[in-house]
Parts: sequence; structure tokens; C-alpha cells
Amino acid sequence: MKIRKLIKVALTCIAVSGVAVPSAALAETLQVLQGSPSSALNVSMNRAVVVESDTPFTELSIANPAIADISTLSDRTIYVLGKEPGRTTLTLLGADARLITNVEIHVTPDIAEFKERLEQILPGENIEVRTANDGIVLSGTVSSIARLDRAMELAQRYAPERVSNLMTVGGTQQVMLKVRFAEMQRSVSKSLSSSLGISGSTLGSSLGLSGGTNTMSNAGALANGLAGTLPGSADNNGAMLFGFNAGGLEVGILLEALEARGVVRTLAEPNLVALSGQEARFLAGGEYPVPVSQSDGTVTIDYKPFGVELNFTPRVIDGDMINLELEASVSSIDPSNGFSQGGFTVDAFRKRETSTTVEMRDGESFAIAGLLSDDFSDLNGQVPWLGDIPVLGALFRSAEYARQQTELVIIVTPHLVTPTRGEALALPTDRVAPPSERDLFLFGRVTNENAPTTGGAGEVARQDFSGSYGYVLED
Repeated sequence: MKIRKLIKVALTCIAVSGVAVPSAALAETLQVLQGSPSSALNVSMNRAVVVESDTPFTELSIANPAIADISTLSDRTIYVLGKEPGRTTLTLLGADARLITNVEIHVTPDIAEFKERLEQILPGENIEVRTANDGIVLSGTVSSIARLDRAMELAQRYAPERVSNLMTVGGTQQVMLKVRFAEMQRSVSKSLSSSLGISGSTLGSSLGLSGGTNTMSNAGALANGLAGTLPGSADNNGAMLFGFNAGGLEVGILLEALEARGVVRTLAEPNLVALSGQEARFLAGGEYPVPVSQSDGTVTIDYKPFGVELNFTPRVIDGDMINLELEASVSSIDPSNGFSQGGFTVDAFRKRETSTTVEMRDGESFAIAGLLSDDFSDLNGQVPWLGDIPVLGALFRSAEYARQQTELVIIVTPHLVTPTRGEALALPTDRVAPPSERDLFLFGRVTNENAPTTGGAGEVARQDFSGSYGYVLED
């Protein structure tokens, strides 16, 4: 009767202190097996279990007091408190130091409280919580990577470094990234130069003259100009040569003019699909061989990629929110800035690239990079003093003017995508077939464009327009 009263008092104290006792482990009766271990006792961390023994004991010992703490309520009743996750052994000794039993105690994280907090923080998520050894195992399906990270962070609070993640992320987790490179280059250059060439003698051959300015400043160009031939170095779009003789003196005047305008448009639209959290790479171009000298004097070839390059890592954070780590570039070979050495000619590269991290929703766009460049240069060259003479000084001057403008924009748009059936997709080659011999030799057709009627290509073919289309405005 006294033992029962003590047990009731202990249970009352536990209830008053607010410590919940698992119903399945409220009290256990240890089967006394001489020299053999008893069954394992599971105790939640920071929870207590009252254990009853059929055989009175005189001495108790715990192998690791840091894992579990014990106290006696009577010679048959033991109070076990879980402190830290782990395993330890409780030894009961009877009269004459006789072994009664060894109890293996498993202290596990308090998953009851953890489940409550998990339901409060992440309501509606299908997450299953189990214990394994001294840790926590999470399984089930969550709606996003962000919620998975929150569940893992919360579990680390209850079992630091002892959390196993078996959860999967549901929903769409594949991202298609559409990148648009748009670049416009405008250039204008103008030049105007005049050259003067003089050769011969005057004042009764007592004074000999020979020389020229600008283009006709060298002997070969001067000889050609005075002979009525344009100098070889005159490569401008417009050149006019005229001359006259004054006695024994020959005079040649060369006028050169150039005006050039140019526009370059560059557009590239690479598309790439990747799984959330995985890196994807795209290259449309080639690899350029570059000789590399080694320490032993040999020369090896290293290949440098060029063209349209795209590397990105998408992460679906929550719902349709996407985080992107992006590297994009457009490069081309630039022979004008190359160099030659040791018998090798190596061209340079012209490259426009960006590297950034952005966050946006499905279908939204960002202009992640932009460049507006305006280069201006002019040059005025003249013969000292002679170029400053009014009117006639123009024969001793040359002027050049150049301006180049560049505008570049890089726009990215991510989309959450799911796979589709192959027949729903159209390829660029679906509508083009090799011509028959009759079409090639008799009609000169190089392709046989038979519009398909099924699949994705057929859908595109049905959207083609024929005849007049657009808007008609009538008075």
C-alpha cells in the first residue's frame, strides 16, 4: 500500500509540474532475469518515466548521467528523467550485490512538442516525424524548398546535427529561362584631306623644288601624283587629282574625302530548362584554338569558347518565386585586335557578359544588364605654320571625325514548366524536306515544303496567313 501511495504522489507531482508523461510509458514492470538485460526503455528528452520492479533493489547505477538521471521513490520504484538524446544502461543490484537486471535506456528528442511547433509554423504541410536512434527523421511532401528549409531548421533545434531529411518537394520544380540579348551599334566617320605636291626648277634652274604634304609626302606618291596617277595610299571613297605647270615647275593637288555610316544589330535568344537547385549550361558557337607556351619550350593548344553562353542555377523558393544565379555572355572573334608572334596569329575576342543573382516570380522579367556607350574622336593634322594661312592653308591640313554609339540590353524571364508529349512540339525541320529529282532539276526547287497536318508542326502550319491581311482603312 505504501508503494502505491508513493507512486501516486510521484505521478501527482509530475502532473502538477506540467511535465506530460507518455501514456504508453507511464509505468513499466521489469521482468527480473538474472544476469540478462531487460527490454529497452524509451524516454523522451526532458520527460520522466516511473518504473516499477517486482524485486526489491538495494543499489542503482547509471552508466552515463549526462543522458539520463535517476532517483528512487522506494526499493521497488525508480524515477527516470531523460536529459540528452542517446543510449545508456541502468543497473539494478539486489541483496549481497546480486545483479537483478540491466535496463537499456533510449533517450529520444521530444517529438510531441516538435510536432506541435511544426503544425503551428507550417500548417497544412504533410510532414511525418519519427525518431531513429538518437535523432529525428522527417519524411513526406512539402510545397516548396523554403518550407523544407524551415522544417529542417526547426528540427535542428530539437536534435542538433541529428536530423535526417527524407522529405520531397511537390509542385513544379523545373524552370525554363529565356534570355534576350539585344545590341545596336551605330558608327559615323568623316574625313577630308588635301595634299600638295611640287617638283621642278625655277629662276633659271637656279632653284630646285621637290616635296609634298599629307598623302604626297613620299617620293613614290609624289611621282604618281605629278604623273597624273592617284597615289597608292589614297584609299578614301572620293579622291580628285589635278595639277598644272608653271614653267619648269610642276604642281599637283589631291583632294580626298570620306564619309562612312554603319549600323550593326545583334540579337540572341537562348532558352534553357533546369531542375530547381541544379546548374544548366548552354553554348551556341564554337571553340577557338589558342597556342600556349609551356615551361619546357613546347607549345600546346588551348581552346577558348565563343558565341552565346548561358549558365544558370534556378531555385524555386516558395510557390512561383524563383531565385536565379545567372551568368550570360555573347562573344565573337575580333581579328582587328589580334597579334602575331612566333609564327602564330591569334585573334582577340569581343565579349559582352554579365553575372548576377536576381529573384522574381514566374513570367516576370528583369533587364539585368544594360550598356550605353558613346565614343567620339576627331583629329586635325597640318603642316606647321602653313596650315594656318587663310584659304590656302586648307591645302596643308587634314581632318578626321569619328563617332560610335553602342546600346546593349540583356533581359531574363523565368517560367515554371512541366513536360509535355513529344508530338505536341514542333521542330524547325518538320516543315522542310529534301526535294525530289523532278523538283530539283525541272523546277529548281532546293526544298520540298509540304505543310504537315498533325502534331505541333501542323498547328504552326494552320496559323500561316495567305493573301492580304492586316488593317484596311476606308475613307
